[in-house]
Amino acid sequence: MTVENIMPDVKGFMKSRVILTAAELDFFTILDRKPSTAKKLAEAEGIDPRATARVLDCLVGMGFLEKDGGIYSTTPKGVLLSSCHPDTLLPMVCHMNDLWKSWSALTDTVRAGVNRRLRPGGSFSGEELNTFIGAMHAGGLRLSQAIADAYDTNRFNRLLDIGGASGTYTMAFLRKNPRLRAVIFDLEDVVPLSRERIRKAGFSGRVDFAIGDFYKDELPGGCDLALLSAIIHQNSASENLALYRKVYRALEPGGAILIRDHIMDESRTEPLEGALFAINMLVNTQGGDTYTFRDVGDALKKAGVCNIVLLRTGRKMDCLVEAQKPAQKPPD
Repeated sequence: MTVENIMPDVKGFMKSRVILTAAELDFFTILDRKPSTAKKLAEAEGIDPRATARVLDCLVGMGFLEKDGGIYSTTPKGVLLSSCHPDTLLPMVCHMNDLWKSWSALTDTVRAGVNRRLRPGGSFSGEELNTFIGAMHAGGLRLSQAIADAYDTNRFNRLLDIGGASGTYTMAFLRKNPRLRAVIFDLEDVVPLSRERIRKAGFSGRVDFAIGDFYKDELPGGCDLALLSAIIHQNSASENLALYRKVYRALEPGGAILIRDHIMDESRTEPLEGALFAINMLVNTQGGDTYTFRDVGDALKKAGVCNIVLLRTGRKMDCLVEAQKPAQKPPD
């Protein structure tokens, strides 16, 4: 083992910080709209020209920008971080910038067991909420379609998307199954954002909306498929058990629960993305974590469901667990 093997991982934060700062200052959008010199960009934005040039030069070296005669412009890689791009990843990168603050508290969190800098409730609001919802939508566009392709919904009539956020996964399932209808259940501040995305996608006639907090409120009934997409990792084990019980009560008899999340191996070291995401939950939530199939299965059994199956394994929060509510109530 040599320094060359180790140091790229150690120094990875340097590249990340340059990209995050450029996204925070919206350099990619500015240069996508109109290529510019560092001096002109800095003058227009009221920032330091020398520092601006150094950041732009790094972005050239990383392949996000091109430099020709002192004029910087976006590459096909960099344009994906412009707000002008129809499939922009800028909200996701801005969300990563928000996470920088909480990840900086990791050492203290390991000492204390909890991030003492977390805001009470740990919830998003205002522009931060818009950024988070936009980030989840941008990050889920391709994966949602892959999940919809991997899971057969033909036996279902009505989907309950719990904490459905932007409606990305609801729309993917509706595209795959033309006769499926859906209900998106989320917080009062989130539903208008999902309603607008659903409207723009042309699915308004097939989607209803229900406002509520799954930590406090019961879930709407009348659905035979309940989706928990990227939900269980934000919860403690006890919170997940309470949520599974709510899903059980809401589901029609014979209905199914579909969970999409990281599902760890029994050593909890693989996949690496899941192990890293457990750290993300450590510094950003009170009790969130990533879970093994045994963890998930045991809790689902306690909630009363059966036929628990790991349908899909993966490395990027693309695992699927399915369980079924019995078609008939078991005898006493």
